[in-house]
Amino acid sequence: MLRRLTIRNYALIETLDVSFPEHLVIITGETGAGKTILLGALSLLLGAKSDASVLSDKTENCVVEGEFETGDERYLIRRVVSPQGRSRSFVNDEPVTAEKLKELSSLLIDIHAQNSQALLADSEFQLSVVDSFAGDADLCSRYGELMKEWKGKEAELHGIESAVAKAKLEKEFNAEQFRVLDGAALKEGEQETLEGEQKRLSNVEEILAGLESVLGKFSDGDEYSMVQNIRDAEQTCRKTAEWIPRLSGIADRLESCRLELKDMEEEIGVMASNVNVSPERLQVVEDRLSQIYTLERRFGAASEVELMKMRDRYASAVSGADELESDRSKVEERCSELERQCFSVAGTLHESRVKAARAMSSELEGAIRELQMPYAVFRACVGKKDKLDLHGMDDVKFLFSANGKTSEGELAKCASGGEMSRIMLCIKAMLARYRNMPTMIFDEIDTGVSGSIADKMGDVIVKMGKSMQVVAITHLPQMAAKGDAHFVVSKRYDRVRGRAVTEIRRVEGKDRVTEIAKMLSGAHLSEAAMENARVLLEGASAEN
Repeated sequence: MLRRLTIRNYALIETLDVSFPEHLVIITGETGAGKTILLGALSLLLGAKSDASVLSDKTENCVVEGEFETGDERYLIRRVVSPQGRSRSFVNDEPVTAEKLKELSSLLIDIHAQNSQALLADSEFQLSVVDSFAGDADLCSRYGELMKEWKGKEAELHGIESAVAKAKLEKEFNAEQFRVLDGAALKEGEQETLEGEQKRLSNVEEILAGLESVLGKFSDGDEYSMVQNIRDAEQTCRKTAEWIPRLSGIADRLESCRLELKDMEEEIGVMASNVNVSPERLQVVEDRLSQIYTLERRFGAASEVELMKMRDRYASAVSGADELESDRSKVEERCSELERQCFSVAGTLHESRVKAARAMSSELEGAIRELQMPYAVFRACVGKKDKLDLHGMDDVKFLFSANGKTSEGELAKCASGGEMSRIMLCIKAMLARYRNMPTMIFDEIDTGVSGSIADKMGDVIVKMGKSMQVVAITHLPQMAAKGDAHFVVSKRYDRVRGRAVTEIRRVEGKDRVTEIAKMLSGAHLSEAAMENARVLLEGASAEN
């Protein structure tokens, strides 16, 4: 139930802090006093769309806060709207999304606004009424989950089918490209190695001449060869060391140089002997390089490594097309299974709805007839559709006649405004029982009725208030007199701020008698109106 409502800076409400009791709470007030504003603030708290236009002071935040109680659970819900129009929502001081807020509020309170009668023409609302009576919440939830997964899989299947069609068009091309690249048997680093070999083979005569020239400088047979000259110098140093001992060390160093040069000479000799003048090998190398260069130009690659990566991508594309076919088969199979399950659950729902519709029709018809429509006929008809939708395979229509079965037709087309109000009240009273809703708010559900009919409708609401909290905004004194608590919304002019301000206060005792009397006779109170008000209140008290 709604324990407390606090509002700051919302439309004509500057500040408001009101606590609500259990059972039936009546709210009255003159037209334009701000009853609708109060309901708008509560709707904002429960997740309605917000914008900066609701702020009376455009420099301050609008804050609406409500304390709710359901059994052992307590919830503090707060909605804040900034001057820029941005809103934030909190539950027990923890931020929540708008979706979570609406999900929670739907379990705490049900608001019947003045335009709610239009729901009676809505097929989804009619279906939800039948489902609530049938107690099929778990079954509906199961169907919704299956349908969501099925539609998701169908979307996935469409995506795969598009990819398969594209892959089929490209498969032959990809396979040919892979064949060309795979047939080239490319190896990483091959191009660099071949380019080096090609340079050597192309300049083999110059290389050989150079090596032979170098070898000539080392040769012992040459009078001026490096090795021979160093050997002579070494021997001379050793002879002279007899007189200059330090030359012995230099002789050792010269010997080391000679030995190192000898090793170089041998190594260069090996190189020279390995130089092979082979036009055939040069042709092989150049042919292979030409093949690699041609592939690089064809595929727009800078190296054989890039060509190898392209080869692997084409291989993946070819195998990917086969994998897509396999994936499509699996998803098709799952889609078929989900479709079967959806039809199965929808069939169970249909049977339950048909059975519930009969019992519900009887119950509602009886309740409607008690509101001074003794010949009323009400039927909830469940039709079966050829295909599934988000709620199953059923099409529900509420049929009604105020004058027996001969003039029966669709409810929204043949019921008057007053009849719609009474029928909606009966439906809401039934839903309150089956949905176990903690709080229900009626915004002038008695519109279009008066007198004894209003009194009867009041009795229905009083009965609801015994098992739940009911807040009824009304303009009828018969209804207002039945409340366990009575609040009056009024508007006063704030001269300091130069604007109207909406306020709410609880009335009891003589003040309540006066308010009921005003509803009976208007601003000019008469003793007869006061006495009538006392009679209404005493009668309502005796009934309670």
